[in-house]
Amino acid sequence: MHLKYKSLFQQGTLLLALLGSAAACQEQLSGQGATKTSDTGVWLTSPDKSALFQKQEAKLAFSTATSQGPTIEVDDSQKFQTIDGFGYCLTGGSALLLSKMGAGERAALLKELFTTSGNNIGVSYLRVSIGASDLDDRVFSYDDLPEGQTDPELRQFSLAPDRPYLIPILKEILALGPDLKILGSPWSPPTWMKTNNNSKGGSLKPEFYDAYAQYFIKYIMGMKAEGIRIDAVTVQNEPLHPGNNPSLLMPATEQAEFIKKSLGPAFRAAKLDTKIIAYDHNADKPEYPITVLNDAQARQYVDGSAFHMYGGKIEALSQVHDAYPDKNLYFTEQWVGSKSKFEDNLAWHVKTLIIGATRNWARTVLEWNLASDPQQNPHTPGGCTECLGAITLDGNATTRNVAYYIIAHASKFVRAGSVRIASTSASVLPNVAFKVPNGNKVLIVQNDQPTPQTFNIRYQGKLAPATLNAGAVGTYVW
Repeated sequence: MHLKYKSLFQQGTLLLALLGSAAACQEQLSGQGATKTSDTGVWLTSPDKSALFQKQEAKLAFSTATSQGPTIEVDDSQKFQTIDGFGYCLTGGSALLLSKMGAGERAALLKELFTTSGNNIGVSYLRVSIGASDLDDRVFSYDDLPEGQTDPELRQFSLAPDRPYLIPILKEILALGPDLKILGSPWSPPTWMKTNNNSKGGSLKPEFYDAYAQYFIKYIMGMKAEGIRIDAVTVQNEPLHPGNNPSLLMPATEQAEFIKKSLGPAFRAAKLDTKIIAYDHNADKPEYPITVLNDAQARQYVDGSAFHMYGGKIEALSQVHDAYPDKNLYFTEQWVGSKSKFEDNLAWHVKTLIIGATRNWARTVLEWNLASDPQQNPHTPGGCTECLGAITLDGNATTRNVAYYIIAHASKFVRAGSVRIASTSASVLPNVAFKVPNGNKVLIVQNDQPTPQTFNIRYQGKLAPATLNAGAVGTYVW
């Protein structure tokens, strides 16, 4: 071969190799981050389980044809909050059950949960407990001492309780989805910091405010040393529910005092970028986070407020947003009862949380525990006995439950960095729309009527027809 043509041939071969490598990298990234642009269509879940987050053969076809019936107008010129992610609470019990799986079976399940390629659902946000939650197999903190002893300098602090299960599982997850965000929430401080010296109830003693602030910092720095970044913390899980085990009573004025006197200044002095989030309880008390935010000294340290929905109305989130529009909102927990019906949960959770919470400014929607066993174990003495996991694990046998599908309808496509956009609220078709980082539009619709509903999706003047059976949920991507 002539030297000139040989040189050109070698350059072309190199270029093709580089292009192939770039394509392979893009494919790998698409499995972990943004959904591929070509991944468009319709995904459906039916209350009778005839379709379970199933991609439909019929395409979403926009045209200039006119059509009768209700129309959902999607307008990406109107933008609202940015989304941080959708996911679950990775309880200590969930981590224990995952750890007991075979390595291969666990790797396959985690890939299904935490990547977006193929039929995987792409969970992008997790909440973990700081110390034990009520869905650990026992009660513990990171500084447990014999009765009568104290440790204000936290010399006995140790993440040892999380090392057998939670930390290794988080490392496996982060290897699959390194951009996953993690929220930490405490159920109780160490008992020696509390007025009743008990894991259940009691209040935080003011003389231990500074020590407890350092407890948060040691936790965040300890997890960072393990390669696990804690993006945010809430100050206290369900601060108005001291009847759980573990738990703590922390009224709004006390939370504001703790934040402004100890937690906020300690985070600032340690130069942490971990967000501090207030409240983390039901939507029936919007005055709680507003009280915290009304305190100007506390407010400077607070990123926003977190909510559950065991009481109140989801519209209360907008009440807090209207009072402090510069502060963020998060939806961080909702359980599914083991004795409740799939179809009831599908309808209520999608309408109230996936659609309702995000239409009321939430940046996250998290279902409660990721995994439980067939008897809804493990849990602490006095902990939840009927909390159905998103998945049920019986050794390596995996059952996907309703919370799996509820989250999947958003998590696979509405990736972190997506923005909620305007969509008209049809009276019989609750819906929410997003523009995602790759430019796709995502519309999630629930038919809350007892009969099938045919409707139109309008975008930039063109219509696409769609039909949902009674109670069904559809995710439409274009």
